[in-house]
Amino acid sequence: QVQLVESGGGLVQAGGSLRLSCVVSGGTFSNYAMGWFRQAPGKEREFVASISRIGVRKYYTDSVKGRFTISRDNAKNTLYLQMNSLKPEDTAVYYCAAARPGVPLELGRSFDYDYWGQGTQVTVSS
Repeated sequence: QVQLVESGGGLVQAGGSLRLSCVVSGGTFSNYAMGWFRQAPGKEREFVASISRIGVRKYYTDSVKGRFTISRDNAKNTLYLQMNSLKPEDTAVYYCAAARPGVPLELGRSFDYDYWGQGTQVTVSS
């Protein structure tokens, strides 16, 4: 069974930075394209970023382009999300997820992902 564990969330002031990590076990990490999603209180889960199996293709939602960077280290079975210039509207629980083979990563559809972590809270104060 594939397991995903996120870490790195916390409380940060607006303009600050955080790096989220997601360690994957129970499967061959390099077989999965990966994604980050987030869910704010009272809102639906939304796509943040995705990355192909070897990291060549990366996609971002418009609101984080130029501020967030998704990356992966297949040797460490770890996915990352570097978040810079954070804004209060970035406050949410952030989830990493592993995608099914062949799905269109650029569409950012949550139902294309089979495995999910438990989430890590990111809070940005103004």
